[in-house]
Amino acid sequence: MKLHDLEPPKGAHRDRRRVGRGIGGKGGKTAGRGSKGQRARGTVPAGFEGGQLPLMQRIPKLRGFKNPFRVEYTPVNLDAIVALGVDEVTLETLVDSGLARRKALVKVLGRGDVTSPLSISAHAFSASAEAAITSAGGTVTRVPLPFGNGRPPASGNALMNR
Repeated sequence: MKLHDLEPPKGAHRDRRRVGRGIGGKGGKTAGRGSKGQRARGTVPAGFEGGQLPLMQRIPKLRGFKNPFRVEYTPVNLDAIVALGVDEVTLETLVDSGLARRKALVKVLGRGDVTSPLSISAHAFSASAEAAITSAGGTVTRVPLPFGNGRPPASGNALMNR
């Protein structure tokens, strides 16, 4: 057997149904459209919903996009941390002082001057804040994010909550 001898099995290929070509075969007279009515007469536009405002006109367009994976931090500046007068700053310290909310992700920003060594632990630090803390003799500790893969959990309706 050679490649040119191959052919589909008998009955595998059938001719398409030619409707609307008289009563001699299947699909004669009304051609499968039933009798009378809008869909029997002319073509109904795709997406037509019987006079109701179609779905494509109801949904909002050009409204932007909200990234469901965005990580939002609560900013805390160095001058606010220095004003606390504490040399070891943790997330609990920031919550107790009112600078951050409980379970919020905290990022330390570099506004203000650090004169004494501070030990600060937060989720993220700006480059200027980290440089200011370490140059004053302090230490920086990064608290791991509460989600494992570096991305926040996306809710099922995250794209719909615009």
